[in-house]
Amino acid sequence: MMLYNERAELILQQLQLQSTVKVTELSQQLGVSVDTIRRDLKAMEQEGLIKCVRGGACLPESIISFSNFTGREIINSEWKREIARKALGYIREGDVVALNAGTTNTVLAQELITLNKKFTVVTNNHAAVSILMQNPVIRLISVGGEIDPQEKSTFGTVCEREFGQYYPDIAFLSVNAVDSREGFTDFRFAEIGVIQLLARISRKVIALMDTSKLGKCSKRKALSLDQVDLLLMNDPVSEEVKEKYKKKGIEIL
Repeated sequence: MMLYNERAELILQQLQLQSTVKVTELSQQLGVSVDTIRRDLKAMEQEGLIKCVRGGACLPESIISFSNFTGREIINSEWKREIARKALGYIREGDVVALNAGTTNTVLAQELITLNKKFTVVTNNHAAVSILMQNPVIRLISVGGEIDPQEKSTFGTVCEREFGQYYPDIAFLSVNAVDSREGFTDFRFAEIGVIQLLARISRKVIALMDTSKLGKCSKRKALSLDQVDLLLMNDPVSEEVKEKYKKKGIEIL
């Protein structure tokens, strides 16, 4: 059964596609009871994410402009910050660091600007670019391509060709789901080419993902487990789970 955070993320995504959502429809889509959906909507309203209306919910006027990306950024934000802080320890002076699109990497950008190191960031993540510009010590390279306004990123042939000019010391990959059998998967079809390219050209590949995505399978295969050197997650992850993934060739920290 889905966790609250996963249901909330899907509800926010539905609200980007239509102006309102209905309790009965959400109950069928998410495979939970009507009462569970009502509790979820109340909790989301208390967090300021939505506004409850008769029979369903809509986005509050104050955040009508929120994209899917923004909704995901809010959900599990403290977990993502914990992961981002773990990632800082892997960056050395003079490194070339690649970041792909995704909300976890945007939170990572907020942490990167606190580092007192000279390094280069190459990214297609426009949300991260706007944050990283605040630290003039960071050399920032924004990769071009077709714009995805919802993900606040670029993608496509031009994007991948520009990324391909670099050999990053480290790539931090924000990916949607991981499973010990299926590997890394994602629903962002346009981003998968970027993920695969960065995994191929980078000297060290680190995936960043909160624990709500562990043991899940998204829409399309992105990477096998052995294509990633390290998976950084928020605590706690049981030793049993870590051992299961380690046998498949990936370490979870």
